[in-house]
Amino acid sequence: MKIIDAKKATKHENPHGVSVNKLYDTEHAQIMHMELKPGEGLKKHSTPTDVCFYILEGKGIVEIGEEQELVSKDMLIESPAKIPHRLMNEGTENFRFLVIKAPRQTEATKMM
Repeated sequence: MKIIDAKKATKHENPHGVSVNKLYDTEHAQIMHMELKPGEGLKKHSTPTDVCFYILEGKGIVEIGEEQELVSKDMLIESPAKIPHRLMNEGTENFRFLVIKAPRQTEATKMM
């Protein structure tokens, strides 16, 4: 058994300049824990594989393609491969979520 504390997990450098901790990383799937402080957001980008986001805490805006929605705790959002997307925290509290990629991507993320 392997147990990982999300707040103590390995920090992951990223082009968005936000807090990312690597929770799970195998040849088959990847799970990252992200936290956006008020005013922070991801840069618009696309991934070569399907991604889903599971909201742990707070509220934020999810933009996928031309759609934007306000999301909150206990919601799961699917984001298809190769569609530009981003998440933003326009609120006053931290916005925490999991980023789940399955299968694990083998090509680079494309920044917009």
